[in-house]
Amino acid sequence: MSERFRVAPRYGNAPARDQDTCRVGMMRRIAAARLRYCGLDSLIDEVTVIVSELLTNAVLHSGTTEVALSLSVRNGFLRVTVTDGMPGAATRKDVDENAESGRGLALLEALVAEHGGTWGTSDDGTKTWCDLTIPGGGS
Repeated sequence: MSERFRVAPRYGNAPARDQDTCRVGMMRRIAAARLRYCGLDSLIDEVTVIVSELLTNAVLHSGTTEVALSLSVRNGFLRVTVTDGMPGAATRKDVDENAESGRGLALLEALVAEHGGTWGTSDDGTKTWCDLTIPGGGS
């Protein structure tokens, strides 16, 4: 599965447009439907959280005008990739207990580790990806 959508670039602390944040929810539902279609229902909850986090980060922090989501199965892993086309690595923040944001990549890291996977950013910083082990091995 591969889907892309256009967004308005954000500048400074300006909020993202409502239609851009709504697209994150739409992509989450598309990803869940695709996983259901492929018989990967057991990964839906985790993948929808991962999709939400990666797409939201792209919409809020990259300054891009187009975001792409890809799901693929290979060698027993489900790969979730978000491409924003902008250089810059996603890095997990250490936040204090009163912070209102900044925990998303820590959550993503925990979900990926729970499923025997890995995550990272492409060398050029334009893609962030996660690999999750498919229960039963998948193909």
